[in-house]
Amino acid sequence: MLAILIQKELKAILLSPKFAATFATCAVLILLSIFIGIQDYRAAVRQYEAAQQLNEQEMREQTSWRVVSSRVYRQPDPLQILVSGVNNDIGRLSLVNAMESIKLRNSSYSDDPIFAVFRFIDFVFIVQVVLSLFAILFTFDAVNGEREGGTLKLVFSNAIPRTHYILAKFLGSWLGLVLPLLIPVLLGILLIMLHRIPADGVFWLKVAALTGMSILFFTFFIAFGVLMSSLTRSSSVSFLLALVMWVLFVLIIPRAGVMAAGQIVSVPSVAEIEGQQDRFEKESWDKHMKHMSARWRSREAQMEGMSPEQREAYRDEHEWEWMEEEDQVRKAMQKEINDFSIKLNEDLRNRKAQQERLGFTLSRFSPASAYQLAAMNLAGTELTLKTRYEDAMQNYRNTFTSFTEKKQKEAGGIGGIRITVDSEKGFSISGDRDKGSLDLSELPRFQAPVHSFAEALAPTLIDWGLLGLCTIGAFAGAFVVFLRYDVR
Repeated sequence: MLAILIQKELKAILLSPKFAATFATCAVLILLSIFIGIQDYRAAVRQYEAAQQLNEQEMREQTSWRVVSSRVYRQPDPLQILVSGVNNDIGRLSLVNAMESIKLRNSSYSDDPIFAVFRFIDFVFIVQVVLSLFAILFTFDAVNGEREGGTLKLVFSNAIPRTHYILAKFLGSWLGLVLPLLIPVLLGILLIMLHRIPADGVFWLKVAALTGMSILFFTFFIAFGVLMSSLTRSSSVSFLLALVMWVLFVLIIPRAGVMAAGQIVSVPSVAEIEGQQDRFEKESWDKHMKHMSARWRSREAQMEGMSPEQREAYRDEHEWEWMEEEDQVRKAMQKEINDFSIKLNEDLRNRKAQQERLGFTLSRFSPASAYQLAAMNLAGTELTLKTRYEDAMQNYRNTFTSFTEKKQKEAGGIGGIRITVDSEKGFSISGDRDKGSLDLSELPRFQAPVHSFAEALAPTLIDWGLLGLCTIGAFAGAFVVFLRYDVR
């Protein structure tokens, strides 16, 4: 009897005119989003490769290791085809040198603000918004629609257990909606393979986990639609209630949770942090220049009474020692600036992390938010993408500056400056430059941070659990309510 009821529900869905329209719409949207994602990814790869070549060419044109600087670019990830996340919001590059702190800049949306108006329509957006709404449209009248049509009373004129009926409604709707919609998903995956997008085993594991999470999210809204239909006797009332709850789940609760967290946990703005960094750096340099001027004037005072020849000989004898001393003082000051910047950024990151944890906890009262956060974590396009790259770039910066300082010393200089105080010419500062272009063959290369499948899956376990509990709760609610439903 259960199989017959499931077949009946399947036929009702598959032969419905709205199923053809729904399937065609979803297929077109999914395939189009994946195709556009592939084109954007390939364009990002071309831009990334061209920028790297230009950066290497500019570095080769430098003639001194003391002033050499590099730009490190964030590598495009194939999973951004399916889940854009914050990929377009955070910066794509950072300057790497001894003077500037690491900061990602030049995001896609900052370069082309028009795309930030309507955002990027990816696979997750289609599942979260379009498919969840279609699931409600197919199930809001699953029970009360038959009561209004008079078929519900006719069905129960036979010896059919109510448990079988409500289970058949759920399974029939699931089979009729989920399985056909897997076709455009599989075609989209085939499209990725045909375009020869670089994909390894980790990529396919993440895609499989993302597909499973999408099916679980879709299943929740199927169970939720059946619950709304079982709670009311009128299909118009159940549709209105389901639509209101859909708006709350998809649009209101995720944003309200983040806004509430922003009010509860205060975080200084980026402008405030940069202002503190600039002020500390300016004060440090002003103090350094005053002390340096005083030291050189003191050294010149030691040469009082000497003839010009003696003064020149004295300078030649002690110049290297003085330059080394100034270089050590400058490095100590630069370290203080870097330490202060790291401390500020670490404090900002901790406060942001606290705000994010609270915001995500509040927003997870919505299954739609849990699904989106899980999808972003699986794809590696969540908020920690910026942190991962900035940490890797900071480590590379330390290696890069150590290497350039070593090369500067090997080239016969210490990267310092020459300061002369003369009674006739006054106070002057000059710097030495190495001759010839630089050999970059031994220069350390930046390695993009690796986001393993285990690292991607671990943060999503709570979202899997929440979506599973919500789905079970919705179906259990429909099950319990229908046991007391008046079929007349």
